[in-house]
Amino acid sequence: MRMLWDLFLTFGRIGAFTFGGGYAMLPMLQREVVESRKWATEDEVLDYFAIGQCTPGVIFVNTATFIGYKQKGVLGAIFATAGSIFPSLLIIGIIAAVLTNFAQLAVVQYAFGGIRVVVGVLILNAILNMWKKSVVDKFGVCLAVLSFVLSAFVDVSPVYLVIGAAILGIGVQAWKATKTKGGADQ
Repeated sequence: MRMLWDLFLTFGRIGAFTFGGGYAMLPMLQREVVESRKWATEDEVLDYFAIGQCTPGVIFVNTATFIGYKQKGVLGAIFATAGSIFPSLLIIGIIAAVLTNFAQLAVVQYAFGGIRVVVGVLILNAILNMWKKSVVDKFGVCLAVLSFVLSAFVDVSPVYLVIGAAILGIGVQAWKATKTKGGADQ
């Protein structure tokens, strides 16, 4: 039972103290889940993010669910998921009750402007960290450029990009294995 509460409180803390969505949460998620608690490896967290991107729901909540399931099965998934959404429900409830009265104040608008800047930096940091760990060869660079072009200029769904990248990754690795095996036979 202690582990279930630990999952709830850990994901609740991450959800309460990070802003800007899933990618902005990646640095804190990595610090808590990978480095401190060792519930998952860096590669596993990146895989959970990739899967979370193409499944319904919020990336952070999906990632919490995957990690909770890995630790304690269905109950772990439920506690981790509940912990990840609880702070948002609480904070949004409070903001909804109060914000309509103060949204037009200059200080509130300036605060949100500052928050947007910091969230942009956090997302950029997450992108750079994911880039360093994921784009490790020419194939990765080509795939990253192609994915960017398709998502930015052609408006292709991220689901298709992830599925296409998975198929291409399998194909390229199979081709490399065949090429290596063929060279070893001669």
